[in-house]
Amino acid sequence: MKINTFQNKNLVILGIGQEGLDTFNFLRKKFPNKLIAIADQKSIFELDKSIEKILAEAPYLKYYGGKNYLDSLKNFDVIIKSPGIQYEKIKKYLKKDAIITSQTELFFENCPANIIGVTGTKGKSTTSSLIYHILKKNGYSAYLLGNIEIPALSYLDKIKKTDLVVYELSSHQLQFLKISPTIAVFLNIYPEHLDYYKNFKEYFNAKANIALFQKKSDYFIYNPKFPLIKNLAQKVSSKKIPIDSQRYIQFFNKYPKLKTITHSDNLSAVFAIANIFKINQANILRALKSFKPLEHRLEYVGQFQGIHFYNDSIATIPEAAIFALDTLGSDVQTLILGGYDRGIDFKKLSQDLEKRKNLKTLILFPNSGKKIWQGINPKLRQRFNHVFVNNMEEAVKLSYQYTEPRKICLLSCASPSFGLFKNYKERGDLFKKYIREYGKSSIS
Repeated sequence: MKINTFQNKNLVILGIGQEGLDTFNFLRKKFPNKLIAIADQKSIFELDKSIEKILAEAPYLKYYGGKNYLDSLKNFDVIIKSPGIQYEKIKKYLKKDAIITSQTELFFENCPANIIGVTGTKGKSTTSSLIYHILKKNGYSAYLLGNIEIPALSYLDKIKKTDLVVYELSSHQLQFLKISPTIAVFLNIYPEHLDYYKNFKEYFNAKANIALFQKKSDYFIYNPKFPLIKNLAQKVSSKKIPIDSQRYIQFFNKYPKLKTITHSDNLSAVFAIANIFKINQANILRALKSFKPLEHRLEYVGQFQGIHFYNDSIATIPEAAIFALDTLGSDVQTLILGGYDRGIDFKKLSQDLEKRKNLKTLILFPNSGKKIWQGINPKLRQRFNHVFVNNMEEAVKLSYQYTEPRKICLLSCASPSFGLFKNYKERGDLFKKYIREYGKSSIS
């Protein structure tokens, strides 16, 4: 939808998280005299104080909060839905001809610049950041927006036709999108968010929208190692560029530190983008040398009491934990694993752990920690120290006891953080906090 059509529409913002608040602030500036409605499961008194203050001072606002907030949807022509709210839960409350849209769709349909969209189960934040960093370092005017936790609409009025937008896209943001970016990057696909989607197919179908609506002049950079992504490439009409890490293998071998930034496939996708914009390898490397890796993604915390600590709290699926172990190699002696159980299969991870003879200790969070441990061959379990814990302080304290100097303790949980932690950031921040606290004191 074009935003200028909203003046005569009866609309509601569904969900007042970071993205919903950004949408509200944008529309408030665009239409200062228009009544804007917000619906959220929290009552206005349960909201964060800063949000409550913004809403309390806003003119022409109607807030629907509390357990019956979805009942209000029948009053609206347009619903701007936040990504985390499932369509299945709201559809029975909608008017017959109601239009469901999102901040992402509004941005895509109203943005004057070319958009580089990046999705994948893992690696999309780092890949998006790398693309943005390389473009900026090579003289392009660019913006980094989207699922990287930088809501987009507040930037819309600043963006010019000659700019570039790098937009990280989650499956939730893509699910109902009917417009694709000029350059689409699809890195990988693994079972994830199966507590949100009906099945893996529905999860993939949401991701597929990143390329399904591209034009012939657009570009689709895709990973052919994944059959579903390879099949998608056959359906789209854009120019196709398969990710090929072998093409750059000599370059990656020459600069081995690159592997600690992200997977070589993801780096190859970054190179493909750079090639489109005619940025040569020397200039790519120059930019990569100044790139600061993102927090909680194979983040080196430091050396404490002789032990090297790595924070990979973003690793919420088994494949991510395996990649972290492969990257850091045989010096990993202690591994902190487990968390919220979304019902995915941990067999591959358990089998991988069996093969790592230098890995001595597993510190395991509920509930998936138990599943991972039970998946290890009973005959091989005696090789490991294993401890079940319920908080990060205990996990870090034990890591100091079990890890030898010059060896690595790695937090890479292969599971989401929910239950024990608010999110992966809190999990990683607590890991770093207790490492530093116990690193300064003797362990009793």
